Amino acid sequence: MNIYDAKILGLPRIEDPRGNLSIIEQLKQIPFEIKRVYWIYDVPSGMDRGAHAYKENQEFIVALSGSFDVELDDGKSRQIFSLNRSYFGVYVPKGMWRTMKNFSTNSLALILSSTQYDKEDYIMDYEEFKQWTQNNMRQTMSVVNDTSIKVNNPQISFSTNDGRSVFDCSLCELSKMHDVEGNLTYMYENVHVPFPIRRVFYSYDIPGGEDRGAHAHKECHQFIIAASGSFEVVLNDGINRRTVQLNRPFWGLHVPPGIWASEQGFSSGSICLVLASHGYSEDDYIRNYDDFLVYINCLLYTSDAADDK
Repeated sequence: MNIYDAKILGLPRIEDPRGNLSIIEQLKQIPFEIKRVYWIYDVPSGMDRGAHAYKENQEFIVALSGSFDVELDDGKSRQIFSLNRSYFGVYVPKGMWRTMKNFSTNSLALILSSTQYDKEDYIMDYEEFKQWTQNNMRQTMSVVNDTSIKVNNPQISFSTNDGRSVFDCSLCELSKMHDVEGNLTYMYENVHVPFPIRRVFYSYDIPGGEDRGAHAHKECHQFIIAASGSFEVVLNDGINRRTVQLNRPFWGLHVPPGIWASEQGFSSGSICLVLASHGYSEDDYIRNYDDFLVYINCLLYTSDAADDK
């Protein structure tokens, strides 16, 4: 890999008076399978972060709010990518020395990674990095072919009967790595969330006091985070109703399939970040509440009939 393999990638931007939404789906908007997601916040204005390289890990970096620069170095050439829009991101191939610079006030950086954390994958010293590049230690196998095999043979599947009560929705405190250069919260698929992370999407430019959502999923699990600002998630299983407030970037709510969920009472400048177990499929959505009640009643009838056998 060299500096010319790094590039700015545009993301879908679904415009709505209630707020805009952008989507990142593995092997569609980005050329790798998502294994780790983390976000950096509370970065002092003008601060630099990063200054390391990965031997194998690939990244996709988005400025969810504010702005910052991503400086990449392949050992021979350097290039700076400026990020200041939520619907653009920079793809960082493996083998790049990467530094994030010039954070504006209240910046929020989202990073998707192709591997879980492995300290052996890091190169923290620039001179060591230059020596590593000269020794040509990087692997050259096709990433696309490798990850495609994994996606076509998923190791984990979820039953459509999982989590049919609002009390199956879990509010979780996440890891928060505090640093004078800014705080960081991270999540691994199948570790910090009970599902593979195949899609990430986020809502932004949301007017204060606005409501969003109001649908259910048949198969898809979601994990919802108030990456910035605050809002409430209203949960409904057809019988019970529960409201959960999210107002910290290191807290999140797991919503299993079969739950009607909506978000309300957004504060100004809020960003709703969602990790999803499935790629987008309109067939998985239930957008009408009466249809949702019919769906839930059918599931209950099927379950009762099976218990009677």
